[in-house]
Amino acid sequence: MRTHLQTNLDQYSSLAQAYLDSPVHSAGPDLVRAQELVAESIPRHETALDVGCGAGHLSFALAPHLARVIALDPVSEMLATMAKAAASRGLLQIETMPGNAEELRFPDSSFGLVCSRYSAHHWTRLEVAIKEMRRVLKSSGRLLLIDVQGDEDTLVDSHLQTIELLRDRSHVRNRSVSQWKSLLSEAGFVDIAHESWPTRINFTSWVARMRTPASKVAVIRTIQEEAPKEVQEALAIEADGSFTFYTGLFLASAGSSHLE
Repeated sequence: MRTHLQTNLDQYSSLAQAYLDSPVHSAGPDLVRAQELVAESIPRHETALDVGCGAGHLSFALAPHLARVIALDPVSEMLATMAKAAASRGLLQIETMPGNAEELRFPDSSFGLVCSRYSAHHWTRLEVAIKEMRRVLKSSGRLLLIDVQGDEDTLVDSHLQTIELLRDRSHVRNRSVSQWKSLLSEAGFVDIAHESWPTRINFTSWVARMRTPASKVAVIRTIQEEAPKEVQEALAIEADGSFTFYTGLFLASAGSSHLE
């Protein structure tokens, strides 16, 4: 039996280009807002750590506003694809590095910004990862975290989590806004701000990008079609299976009690 990390490595090693090209990942109002927030709140001379960088779109968006970005991911193929794309864009301040969110191999208080986008729902030890992210932040630093939001309604959330797992066996869980705020607060973060945007998912490209087997695609469609009215409306499920979830952005401060 394979571990969750091995599943991630196996699954994403051949998907780097697909994620680099993905419209959902390469654009969006959350990326625009992330740029604005970093430009407003992080000094340009600072270094950022992008945890679970994937194909690199968050690093690409933030690098022009920072002196250096270290992009961290456990999948070597993702890092190679990202490094090539960064070089082609002239983003020489981006440095790629292998690593996992739950064990950040950096000294305390190393970064002015720690960030992550569309990665945390794959982490098995999220509480540990969040504490690690705070540990490597300077006391004046910020955390910028972007991910798919779980739904506060249990019925809706159960359906969302189920289709996510069927589509992607490396999925762990989308956390709701209240869960995120509690996790961040318990880790010592303060001044937690939140924004969110609806994100429409084209069903055909969604399952094709992950190479979801036809048997699982059929089960996902059955779940969508048999979902009660409340779920159909909350996820805006369309006739072809396309649907809408919310992308959440959280900005938080390390807190005055965090010592450098």
